[in-house]
Amino acid sequence: MKMNAPWTRFYSNSCCLCCHVRTGTILLGIWNLIINAVVLLILLSAMADPDQYHLSSSELGGDFEFMDDANMCIATAISLLMILICAMATYGAYKQHAAWIIPFFCYQIFDFALNSLVAISVLVYPNSIQEYIRQLPPHFPYKEDLMSVNPTCLVLIILLFISIVLAFKGYLISCVWNCYRYINGRNSSDILVYITTNDTTVLLPPYDDTTTASTAMGVGAGAGVGVGSIASGGEPAVKEPPPPYVSA
Repeated sequence: MKMNAPWTRFYSNSCCLCCHVRTGTILLGIWNLIINAVVLLILLSAMADPDQYHLSSSELGGDFEFMDDANMCIATAISLLMILICAMATYGAYKQHAAWIIPFFCYQIFDFALNSLVAISVLVYPNSIQEYIRQLPPHFPYKEDLMSVNPTCLVLIILLFISIVLAFKGYLISCVWNCYRYINGRNSSDILVYITTNDTTVLLPPYDDTTTASTAMGVGAGAGVGVGSIASGGEPAVKEPPPPYVSA
């Protein structure tokens, strides 16, 4: 009996809205590409006109500026890198190049790990939420309403929101991983696995190579047999190619 790995039961070729994992990965890459392109445009416009996006320390209620030149350059570099990663994932899913999807998959894992650390920090240090709300600017929307909420209820609401976000991100990670496995399986479909009666696994060579080798052997054998057949008045024998592979 053939045994399957435990993680293979979660493998599926379909994702949300009953579309294929390739289509889902392409749409996800395009969506992230649009978001990062919009962020890049905002950053470039802020760098072109710094006075429009400059907030003084009195408006923020602190001793720091909203965005200085160093932070703007770092944010722009990150946006450019994300655009490149999303474009690679979209192109890899469209052209069925599995290696091009790996950077986007690694970014998803990194983003999921960061959100998990945020959830753990909220769970371990629940009082930090109230401290963070107190440090917000005085004119921040709904600051007073958030301060009046029960701290325990506020922690539960934030944990519920983060859990929903993590579940959604985990589902997107599984879609991209299934797309990678699908493309990897399509690219290696020329190597088939044959299970014999005594449960031993044999890797068969590609069918084209087998056909070429069989044809060459048939021509060589047919030439030898053909000479004897022609000498005896018969027709030369030609060896037929092997039957096509059929996946179980």
